[in-house]
Amino acid sequence: MEKIYLIKDLARMSGQTVYTLKYYLNIGLIKEIGRSPETNFRYFDDGTIERLKKIRELRRENKSIAEIKEILEFSTRPTA
Repeated sequence: MEKIYLIKDLARMSGQTVYTLKYYLNIGLIKEIGRSPETNFRYFDDGTIERLKKIRELRRENKSIAEIKEILEFSTRPTA
């Protein structure tokens, strides 16, 4: 069974700040998998953790946010 995380969990596990994660959400680098109807908390899964690892690797290679977005979009496109 896949685990579900809150944004604070992502921050702790990825080493990113909550502010940075909210920025990534805002520009579409990461996506929530759902929200709590009662609290409006965002939920994330293991796929988001993997995506954040990839983003961190690309940032270490001095890729810009625009380049990272393009790379991630290209890598998640379905192949024909």
